[in-house]
Amino acid sequence: MRPDNLLYPAPKGLYCEKGDFYIDPVQPVERALITHGHADHARAGHALVLATRETLDIMRIRYGDGFCGASQIAPFGETITVNGVTVRFHPAGHVLGSAQIAVEADGTRIVVSGDYKRQPDRTCRAFEPVRCDVFITEATFGLPVFHHPDDSAEIARLLMSLRQFPERAHMVGAYALGKAQRVIALLRQHGYDEPIHIHGALAKLCEYYQSEGIDLGEIRPATLTGESRQDFAGAIVIGPPSAFADRWARRFADPLAVFASGWMLIRQRAKQRGVELPLVISDHCDWAELTATIREIAPAEVWVTHGREEALVRWCELQGIPARPLHLVGYDDEGE
Repeated sequence: MRPDNLLYPAPKGLYCEKGDFYIDPVQPVERALITHGHADHARAGHALVLATRETLDIMRIRYGDGFCGASQIAPFGETITVNGVTVRFHPAGHVLGSAQIAVEADGTRIVVSGDYKRQPDRTCRAFEPVRCDVFITEATFGLPVFHHPDDSAEIARLLMSLRQFPERAHMVGAYALGKAQRVIALLRQHGYDEPIHIHGALAKLCEYYQSEGIDLGEIRPATLTGESRQDFAGAIVIGPPSAFADRWARRFADPLAVFASGWMLIRQRAKQRGVELPLVISDHCDWAELTATIREIAPAEVWVTHGREEALVRWCELQGIPARPLHLVGYDDEGE
């Protein structure tokens, strides 16, 4: 079977006509296979959702019990047949429960990466390379300029700042799913055992991560009820980036603005956000990791989606690998 007869871009997302399902559709559909729980990939309103147990749990936390008509758990590595098409979910290393989806029929296998990273992360299962005929890869940081430093070095910079400015509350902007829990886990991994205060928008997801056996240490709500501003001096307070644009962040003791994101490699972005301490911690691959992953998997063809598509397509062509951009719309950088 020709790959583009097995899976192709449609207005609602990647569509498998033979199996009659979509992968990460941007509009409600009858049958959706979901790679992970970020809102630009996991939307409510589908009749049937097939995803890992963790992703289904996360969608339920974010959208409520009625987020879909019916759901089915896809255990990692287990073969599931959908209208004569076999699908398997493999770890993607992006956030808890994140998966690549392998779609196979008539001797052709396509792997949809979803969002993925290759750096070690204690809060989710590591990316698993899967041999395939076509690899559909994201390219969020698909330019040679993007080189993400070791996350341990970035966390060390945060800890150094705490020692240098013990009178200031360190306000860390981190997305609610994946990034916030990863930053907390990294702090614990590097010996920080003080209570970490979190914005209410992070509470349910942090509780869920802990229920899955991921040790985040002592977490407290970042509220000023019964506490003075100075009680947060020298403390770490983590919240979604949107919270730092309102009065919530200014209630704390001499707040020092920190933001954990792969985009913090671009100084202008940090400056625009008023970030004093940019931490380059990404849940996506950088350029070297994207190209190394393609070399490792060695697909016959590469399709590139949501990100800097053209540069990665050109790199593939220079390596003698047929490649094309998919130009899918509706996906942003919520997890970054």
